[in-house]
Amino acid sequence: MARIAGVDLPRQKRVEIALTYIYGIGQTRSNRILEKAGIEPNVRVKDLSEEEVSRIAKTLDGEGGVEGDLRKETAMNVKRLMEIGSYRGMRHRRNLPVRGQRTHTNARTRKGPRRAMIRSKKS
Repeated sequence: MARIAGVDLPRQKRVEIALTYIYGIGQTRSNRILEKAGIEPNVRVKDLSEEEVSRIAKTLDGEGGVEGDLRKETAMNVKRLMEIGSYRGMRHRRNLPVRGQRTHTNARTRKGPRRAMIRSKKS
């Protein structure tokens, strides 16, 4: 099983798809990495040699942050926004949508399930 950047890549998938399982790598970046490493994108992960896996890993190291480093950087950016008290930071702190979406209706993913209304009994 190929292990790159601390992630086990699925053996049955093509390399260009399998690389997208790594946080911070999408379709475009995956193809760019494979092109630099000189590996055919249609090859299955199980058919890769150890040398090819190491070439991909080496290319990835030169490309920039992935996985833990990228997650840490993102968390630090959000933390900085909250500390300086910006509008975006306040939205993060209150667990509300950050990018201008409406919250009167919708926004259930961010706000969580509806709280049950307490109904008064009619006599």
